[in-house]
Amino acid sequence: RLEFHYTPKHASWLNMVEIEIGVLRSQCLDRRIESHQRLIVEVAAWEHQRNASGARINWMFSTEQARLKLAKAYPRPTAKES
Repeated sequence: RLEFHYTPKHASWLNMVEIEIGVLRSQCLDRRIESHQRLIVEVAAWEHQRNASGARINWMFSTEQARLKLAKAYPRPTAKES
């Protein structure tokens, strides 16, 4: 089965993934889990709770501020991309 997922062209999606993995590690994987099946159940329960709570990442600055500070990582989109 093949699934396509939209990912932005720039690094911010990777930062979000790293943040979520850190949260998963500290909230769910901070103990010994005895089996692969138990791991699947624990991660699924954590994921369900995380999604149900509407967890969001609160960026500290706007896209415009990022483009000023990190011009190479956040170039201005061309008319074709907008």
